[in-house]
Amino acid sequence: MFVHDKFANARINLFHPSALPTFPTLTLLFKYMIKTNTVTSTSAQRSVYFDRNRLQIEDIAAVADGSACAVLSSDPDFRAAIARGPAFLDRLLKEDGVIYGVTTGYGDSCTIAVPTDLVAELPHRLYTYHGCGLGAFLTPQQTRAVMATRLTSLCKGYSGVSIALLEQIVGLLDAGILPMIPSEGSVGASGDLTPLSYLAAVLCGEREAWRNGEHVAAAEALRDAGMAPLRLRPKEALAIMNGTAVMTGLSVLAYGSADYLSQLATRITAMASVALDGNAEHFDEILFSVKPHPGLQRVAARIRRDLPCVERERNGGRLQDRYSIRCAPHVIGVLEDSLPFFRQLIENELNSANDNPIVDADGQRVLHGGHFYGGHIALAMDALKNTVANLADLMDRQIALLVDTRYNNGLPPNLSGATGARRAINHGLKALQISCSAWTAEALKLTMPASAFSRSTECHNQDKVSMGTIAARDCLRVIELTEQVAAALLIAVQQAVRLRCELDPTLMLSATVAATMEALASDVAPILEDRRLDTDLHMLLKRIRDKTWCLYT
Repeated sequence: MFVHDKFANARINLFHPSALPTFPTLTLLFKYMIKTNTVTSTSAQRSVYFDRNRLQIEDIAAVADGSACAVLSSDPDFRAAIARGPAFLDRLLKEDGVIYGVTTGYGDSCTIAVPTDLVAELPHRLYTYHGCGLGAFLTPQQTRAVMATRLTSLCKGYSGVSIALLEQIVGLLDAGILPMIPSEGSVGASGDLTPLSYLAAVLCGEREAWRNGEHVAAAEALRDAGMAPLRLRPKEALAIMNGTAVMTGLSVLAYGSADYLSQLATRITAMASVALDGNAEHFDEILFSVKPHPGLQRVAARIRRDLPCVERERNGGRLQDRYSIRCAPHVIGVLEDSLPFFRQLIENELNSANDNPIVDADGQRVLHGGHFYGGHIALAMDALKNTVANLADLMDRQIALLVDTRYNNGLPPNLSGATGARRAINHGLKALQISCSAWTAEALKLTMPASAFSRSTECHNQDKVSMGTIAARDCLRVIELTEQVAAALLIAVQQAVRLRCELDPTLMLSATVAATMEALASDVAPILEDRRLDTDLHMLLKRIRDKTWCLYT
């Protein structure tokens, strides 16, 4: 296989056994990968400042993956704005004001007056009786995303919480003390009550937490970190729990993974087109200029850049490749064109005060509403999982073409690398293609919109709910399955491109595809004889989930 580096004006034979790349050649290739953002470098940890200013998806994602630390703003104006909330509530209490969730019960119990001497105990009752979550615990990364998301909302200054509460959340993040939050039990209105009760409890030194990957009692973790358990003020438990932080935090992570999968599916499509000796005219710039969806056009442009630099005669004179190649920009482009809309929904929810009631200290009002309703996140996650599942379906069709001699234009059956008599006992990627179909079917099954399954709950007080958290969990599972399909396709297209280059030694790969082949070679050896592939898949899944390869700018 030859690499055509348009900047070095050189051809490099990467796979001829007698001409392996020299160190200068690899250095040149690595420099090209950096120049085209094909690989990334590790940067120093940065700080994300939490105040009343707007944060972006990337800020929360950075706190979640540990590449950034959370810092509570020391700005006096910000801290004064936060302090006015609890001070206003204190004045109302002294005046015997009726405040939902402060001097009343919760939900349909709002008609029950709480005696003055029990008001201080009420917040702790809220997180106690909501301690009924089940299911797998959120991962540490997901938990940090949830904590950073809740912190963002509370910092808007409309929740009536103290600076001490905000500092306690930052303290947990800084000390690596992460509440063990069960993933199941939220209907997405009144917010994520049950899962967020585990955050409230750990802030107060109760229940269990992750610390250095181990399960420990929250009281022990706080003590070892030199932190005192928090005693919640009136309204603070409601402020922590009655919001959309779990679904929104999960949606932040889903967004980043989906964005990366869009780019990865694009690179895989280009490699599949090369392997299948496809028609490059399917991605022509003029062709796509007449269908003005910007995401669609962006995907086609990326594929054009990835295809061989030299025009080649089409194999067999075919005018049209099958849809999973020819229409790939139209499939991936739906996700690309939807991402800005999903970002808007997620970031608006992230930067909202979404508990109830809203405390307007400056206007001296307590406003009762339904900002805990997660309908926007439910829509974003239901739609995102649909568009991502379509990527799984696309790639599943691509591997089906690659392994089938009726459609792969001269490649060996099942992409087996065996030769001679040993071909009879080798089956190549036959089972891998079957597994792709299984993962794809499961992903497609999960595209049923969770938001369509609202259930009336809590004595019909919560009679219309969003199911946004279930939608977010479903979306993450669809992404996980699609990443598995992508890992399998990376094995398949790497093998297929190698085999195509053996059939046509004059084939000149673009520098971007060649760089990807070189990166894959460090993890996946050529499949010359049948072997187990699960270890290769796990390695590639880690690369995908760590976003190791920065594919496109």
